[in-house]
Amino acid sequence: MSSASTATASTASASASALADVTASDASLRRYLHGLPGVDAVGLEARAATLGTRSIKTTAKAYAIDLAISMIDLTTLEGADTAGKVRSLCAKGANPDPSDRTTPQVAAICVYSDMAATAKRALSAGGGAGIKVASVATAFPSGRAALSVKLADTRDAVAAGADEIDMVIDRGAFLSGAYGKVFEEIQAVKEACARPQGQEPAHLKVIFENGELSTYDNIRRASWLAMLAGADFIKTSTGKVAVNATLPNTLLMLEAVRDFRAATGTQIGVKPAGGIRTAKDAIRYLVVVNETAGPDWLNPDWFRFGASSLLNDLLMQRQKLSTGRYSGPDYVTVD
Repeated sequence: MSSASTATASTASASASALADVTASDASLRRYLHGLPGVDAVGLEARAATLGTRSIKTTAKAYAIDLAISMIDLTTLEGADTAGKVRSLCAKGANPDPSDRTTPQVAAICVYSDMAATAKRALSAGGGAGIKVASVATAFPSGRAALSVKLADTRDAVAAGADEIDMVIDRGAFLSGAYGKVFEEIQAVKEACARPQGQEPAHLKVIFENGELSTYDNIRRASWLAMLAGADFIKTSTGKVAVNATLPNTLLMLEAVRDFRAATGTQIGVKPAGGIRTAKDAIRYLVVVNETAGPDWLNPDWFRFGASSLLNDLLMQRQKLSTGRYSGPDYVTVD
């Protein structure tokens, strides 16, 4: 190892040790989170708006569309979900455009925990064995339940075959300043993601519900809190409230994961969810990823879209690029 590499590794190790110290007590955690730099809201929104106007054309656009498809957590989270609907969604995720087998598969199918086993079987049988099963848990979307209930929900989903767990934080605890409680819940859910020895644990995505956190400063604090507690991904929202993913709050979370990797050497993923419906929207987000966190995050291991309707528009735009004609919604399956 070169002297430069050794110095970099030593710096990362020292930074990780320092960050471990800040979680030693509720008081130290509070001091650290409130010591983070305040967010310049005007500057953040201006940068997001500027990046959102970037124009992507021809070959780059085709690449961006395929990349976006491969990053989708194709989602159904409705009380009326049936096994048949989940199987249909899995078939679409595995083969999004039956007329063009070069179309990428989606990254994951996201369902409630009682549908995780159904999704797992459908993907295995239908050519989607490489697609992850993501399950929401921990009293989604409210997060209002005892910790024992949240852990049981998580373990049930993992036992049913979920590869990824999307948990929601206790926003009430966070907003009241009980950061230690939120930190300990995330750690406990992370431990509940364990599988039998020799198997990789389910990955943990931590949902903040940014629309309820109200301020950019709170979003920054929640991002660092979740990463310190062991999140594999940080996620904007449940898709169940009025304000979900936005370019500014996603940009802020991308800054957080970039800075966290610089401090610790650990890379964390980001998942915006809710309200991202068109190919144009998705491409704007990819530009923000590239310009903020960098190209290392431009793959499904580190960036996802939580969406139900986005895939159809991406498919229509993809067909237009390949045929020169806009096919319209009748040419893609209805979810």
